[in-house]
Amino acid sequence: MPTPQERIQSDVKDALKAKDKDRLGTLRMLLTDLKNEKIRLGEEVDEEGFFAVVRRGIKQRRDSETQYRDGGRAELADKEKLEAEILAAYLPQQAGEDEIRAAVQEYVAAEGLEGPRGIGPVMKAMIERFGGTADGTTINKVAREVLGA
Repeated sequence: MPTPQERIQSDVKDALKAKDKDRLGTLRMLLTDLKNEKIRLGEEVDEEGFFAVVRRGIKQRRDSETQYRDGGRAELADKEKLEAEILAAYLPQQAGEDEIRAAVQEYVAAEGLEGPRGIGPVMKAMIERFGGTADGTTINKVAREVLGA
């Protein structure tokens, strides 16, 4: 099975052949991020580390998209959104909001949590439970709704 970096390198070649500049640029940035992570760790990036790098890239692009939209730069915001979508294809299938809500409600009922103080324990438990298949922002939003915080 190819490593995440080998998979990205293969996709870069495909993007080059297809002359897909947006995809090519995004994947090259991802390769650079993976190489930097490898240097930081001092070893090859494993699957979980790969997902963390991809999630970090998506978060950065979503933040940039929001800032560009607020600044009236729709064309740059659209580019950031496209890059985030390209990166999202490398993540495992994400858990749905309904699935997260059910798990949060079950955990809150079992632990007897309520209010803003319950957010920390819920976040910790849900991130542990869902791992890379759920976005922290979505978990936090659902937790706040369930806890009434």
